[in-house]
Order: sequence, then structure tokens, then C-alpha cells
Amino acid sequence: MWKEFKAFILRGNVMDLAIAVVMATAFTAIVNSLVKDIIMPCIGMLTSGIDFASMKYVLKAATLTSVGVIDKPEVAIGYGILINAIIQFLVIAIVIFLVVKIINKARAKSDAIAKKKAEEAAAAVPPAADIVLLTEIRDLLKTQK
Repeated sequence: MWKEFKAFILRGNVMDLAIAVVMATAFTAIVNSLVKDIIMPCIGMLTSGIDFASMKYVLKAATLTSVGVIDKPEVAIGYGILINAIIQFLVIAIVIFLVVKIINKARAKSDAIAKKKAEEAAAAVPPAADIVLLTEIRDLLKTQK
């Protein structure tokens, strides 16, 4: 059983998946920082500093004791947090879309260069002697008809 487990863990697909998870976690931290620290403050400026997170619909107000201590906390629907989450999701989706688009463009450029090099290498190699001989025979047979 141990040998089977070891073979399973060391299989390429499992290692690739583990690396992908670690890289995705690191990439998530970068994207979250970009959204929270750079893009959301800009959106806040565009919306005149509205703090969506503080928007809520109070169902029942908090009750205080005579000394000002909260006896029962308020019951509220925090719809502003949902608005924040939706905005952050859309911004993250745009950022990921742009990153994927840039990667695809770079990959297409790299593929085009590799294809061009392969075509140049194929064109530089002369045909084999037997191919040349067969081509000559074919051409002679065409002229005899």
C-alpha cells in the first residue's frame, strides 16, 4: 500500500497540481492586493468616498443599558458588504482577463516565432537523394505521355 501511495504522490499530475495550487495562492495575494490597495481606493474617489461596507438596513436597533453599554446588538442586513464583494469580484475578473489576454498574446507570438524557425529549418534541409530520384522519374514519365 505504501508503494502505491508513493507512486501516486510522485506521479507528474499530482506534483503539477500541487505546484499550481501554490502558484494560484501567491497570484491570489497579488490580485487581492492590487484590488484592495490600488483599484478600490480609486473607485472610492470616483464615488465621492462612499463607504459601501457601512451601508445597511437596520431591522431592529441596538438597545443600550442605562450606563450606555449595548444590551442587545442591532439586527441589520449589510447590503453594502455585498456591493463591495460584487465590485471586487468584477475588478478581479477584469484583472485576470487582462493577465490571461497578455499571456495568450505572448504565447501566440512565441508560437509564431517557433513556427517560423521550424519552416526555415525545413526549407534549409535539401530533399533526400531517393526523393530527388523519384521526382526525376516522375517528371520523365510525364514527358513520355
